[in-house]
Amino acid sequence: MTALVIAEHDNVSLKGSTLNTITAAAQCGGDVHVLVAGHNCSAAAASAAKAAGVTKVLVADAAPFADGLAENIASQVLALAANYSHILAPATAYGKNILPRVAAKLDVGQISEITKVDAPDTFERPIYAGNAIATVQSSDAIKVITVRTTGFDAAADGGSATVENVTPVADSGTSSFVSRELAKSDRPELTAAKIIVSGGRGMGSADNFKILEPLADKLNAAMGASRAAVDAGYVPNDWQVGQTGKIVAPQLYIAVGISGAIQHLAGMKDSKTIVAINKDPEAPIFSVADYGIVGDLFEVVPALVTALG
Repeated sequence: MTALVIAEHDNVSLKGSTLNTITAAAQCGGDVHVLVAGHNCSAAAASAAKAAGVTKVLVADAAPFADGLAENIASQVLALAANYSHILAPATAYGKNILPRVAAKLDVGQISEITKVDAPDTFERPIYAGNAIATVQSSDAIKVITVRTTGFDAAADGGSATVENVTPVADSGTSSFVSRELAKSDRPELTAAKIIVSGGRGMGSADNFKILEPLADKLNAAMGASRAAVDAGYVPNDWQVGQTGKIVAPQLYIAVGISGAIQHLAGMKDSKTIVAINKDPEAPIFSVADYGIVGDLFEVVPALVTALG
């Protein structure tokens, strides 16, 4: 058995999600190969070769892969698929865009957002917003899997995999890259941050979210939000944490004015330490919090900032 991991990268460095996916692939048994499909992506390939557990890195370097168009990446994966028992990608927007295309073309069922590998053909994945865990067994010859990265530790450095160039497939011609608008922020990226400060509907307004900024600054934290806060227009969509937003598991998650709807809990309950600040002592968020403060957030948050010095 050999597993192929589809690397998520920016042609220079690997995204952290790739390292978590490598760990999942290693638990499937057998060798782990990583496909780096990009353009002028030798630096990303070198990073992949250093990941512990990787035995080979396959590099498909061509202009059609420069911007990660799903149609082209999927075609490259399909060109290699016959050599593998498992094909894995992170359950990020990148992986979710590519692997369903691969599974459909291979005529196999995709196994989505696994959090545990029980056996090479058996996996666990959350259902019902994380309230239940389904154990899924697949008899498909090739298992196509997306990995919920919060369920697996990142692969460590220390590997020395061989790097091999593969023949790039031709441009599919079905899509083209037009432009990319990136939100600029001095804060850590939400899914990679070790500390996250999130606000909910209890913040009351977009202006009130500024109250959280000094706390985030003190902790060098990313800022997030519940869906209720996003839907109310307080903050941008890319701040959303939850079942329909970003799945996070930082070392510290501070939930401010968040009641704890089940959809939000599904996105952050795997955080190592959860601190909840809410004036309602019956708020569901306290059921998953390691530490809870019942009080007015407009008093508690400034007091925390002062205490941090």
